[in-house]
Amino acid sequence: MSDNSRRVRHTQWAIAAVFFTLGGWALAWPQGVIDLTFLPQYRAGGPMLAFTVACFGAQAMIAGLFAAFSRFTRTTFLAFGIGLLPFFVFDIWFTAIDPVFTPLGWLDAVGNVIMLGLCVAGWRAARNH
Repeated sequence: MSDNSRRVRHTQWAIAAVFFTLGGWALAWPQGVIDLTFLPQYRAGGPMLAFTVACFGAQAMIAGLFAAFSRFTRTTFLAFGIGLLPFFVFDIWFTAIDPVFTPLGWLDAVGNVIMLGLCVAGWRAARNH
């Protein structure tokens, strides 16, 4: 395996790690996510809210599996990076403009920034892949 191929794989695994970390948290401890990241007025909703957060976590875990075990090309990194952009609007809107999340809600944005940076790195590494 060439250095570039190794870098591409490691980059994919790093993207997957973001999904596994944040998604795993939401799946394993949805009430913790709610208590720490939702403003008090949005924590109501009974068990349905915890169920929804856990479902969000499960979806993130699936995305992590795809990121870890697919073959990423330059186009994949580019498309994935472009696909992340609407999530920045979501994070800014629901944390700063019309807040639903506490400041800890910025963790999602941090994860997205990390993944976007990894997409750029992966896109560059895949150039000669």
